[in-house]
Amino acid sequence: METSQQPRLSTDFLNHYSEALMLIEMAAEDRSIVDDLKAWRSITYREHFEVSSLRCAPSALAAYDSVAPARRAGFEELCQSMARLISTATALLDDPRDGLEATTIIEVASDALRRQIGRATQFINANGAMDIGSIESRAMQAEIDALLAR
Repeated sequence: METSQQPRLSTDFLNHYSEALMLIEMAAEDRSIVDDLKAWRSITYREHFEVSSLRCAPSALAAYDSVAPARRAGFEELCQSMARLISTATALLDDPRDGLEATTIIEVASDALRRQIGRATQFINANGAMDIGSIESRAMQAEIDALLAR
């Protein structure tokens, strides 16, 4: 049986978001980590692999280019949602509101970010052949906003 040499998406891109997740979770123990979170910047899948020295980078870009535009847009929306979540959590950890403890911020943000990274991982592992569903991303962001607005 012949195997396809179709280019594959790469989860290496998600390490950037996993790093932010790790920093958010460590912020409870070391408040100086908030400065690292403030320096964190969102990048796109394309930007990540355009500067990557990984051997799979050209293939990962080719695979990304072959994903249906609507599905790629859903993935990009999910990535923007993750970036907004990281930014919101960082702002709240940097300047906490009355009655909102750092542990609550960290718990809510890390749980939501972990779920979003999981959805992005599923999309990448399916090589872009699944609909992420932008409604889910917006609903999750609304849930996070409501919890953090308490």
